[in-house]
Amino acid sequence: MSELISIIVPVYNAEKFIKETIASVQAQDYQNWELLLVDDCSKDSSAKIISECDDARVKLVSQPENKGAYAARNRGLKEAKGRYIAFLDADDLWEPEKLSHQLAFMKEHNAGFSFTGYEFADENGVGNGSIVKVPLNLPYKRALHNTTIFTSTVMINRDIVADELIVMPDIRSEDTATWWNIMKGGHVACGLNENLVKYRRFSGTLSANKLVALKRIWDLLRKIAGLNVFAASWHFCLWAFLAVWRRVRKSKQS
Repeated sequence: MSELISIIVPVYNAEKFIKETIASVQAQDYQNWELLLVDDCSKDSSAKIISECDDARVKLVSQPENKGAYAARNRGLKEAKGRYIAFLDADDLWEPEKLSHQLAFMKEHNAGFSFTGYEFADENGVGNGSIVKVPLNLPYKRALHNTTIFTSTVMINRDIVADELIVMPDIRSEDTATWWNIMKGGHVACGLNENLVKYRRFSGTLSANKLVALKRIWDLLRKIAGLNVFAASWHFCLWAFLAVWRRVRKSKQS
């Protein structure tokens, strides 16, 4: 019998994308899954759209109050019945072979924690050709200056990684904080270098977003990794250097 995969999706005002996201899960060539869509008190028709889905595997879970994505994912983890946990954001899309390829990869490598490559996409979910490749193994110290793990690509085996490590903290970039906590707990992140996810990224105040990202990385290094100022500064500078280097390399290739 195939393993049940519990897919956790935090939902907040996602009416524009949620049908397509659900459809990308239903289109998987691996069909033994449950889709836990945790509505975080949306003010639009997200919950109505989900409740009208005629598929017993698609389940609406309603939060009593708005607490953010970290709390919604933690609620989904409590409700999950599967041995495997997969995360998906409400506006992202999966390729049809995402679950089957990743599950086979995890079994082949006896991995407790895995992630995959992905492609940036526009608002319509159309890939722009910018594909993020991932290493086969990403140990904890390397992860401190390499934030290549994208939430919608992650799958975790609960028989190997305890739920206590999967619970997300109430901090900005709670997903990255969780991956670090899992690796601090002795687990290496295993990367499947296949483009299996479409990551919608919207235009906006890019300079402001960059400043927010810098602050989040610094807070993670100090509060989650527990590094002193000198060690945190070294990893922060290395992270910034690698981010600039990747952007320069990408511009040369285009």
